Amino acid sequence: MCPIEVKIKCAKGISLPRYITEGSAGMDLSVISDGVIKKGEIKLLPTGIYMEIPEGYEAQIRPRSGLALKYGVTVLNSPGTIDSDYRGEIGVILANFGKDDFEYKKGDRIAQIVFNRVVKVNFVVVYELAETERGDGGFGHSGR
Repeated sequence: MCPIEVKIKCAKGISLPRYITEGSAGMDLSVISDGVIKKGEIKLLPTGIYMEIPEGYEAQIRPRSGLALKYGVTVLNSPGTIDSDYRGEIGVILANFGKDDFEYKKGDRIAQIVFNRVVKVNFVVVYELAETERGDGGFGHSGR
């Protein structure tokens, strides 16, 4: 697999996101300050990271499973999409659904970032769609 080139600018003293293991799909993002997310609170956390993602790609911000399992803390708009034309700071919206306040320290890994290709579509307006066995069966149609 050939990696894509993503230009990155980091605030002073911030480490680059990195893959923790060779098989990791995502790179961990860290927070740049100390703070607390009270139980039931939603907070935007700064990462100090700015990127220039190549056209035809996006970055997705995803939760870290350990934070979700241990503390009930997750990325609220998961996955959060970062478009290739965005040049602002990458922020992470965390929600604390846990039983206790969640304290974080500068440098704590709070989310992961995954890069994907983007497929553009052209809509073709029609008056009927092809029928399938499923049809319009939606939420819960296949049972439990």
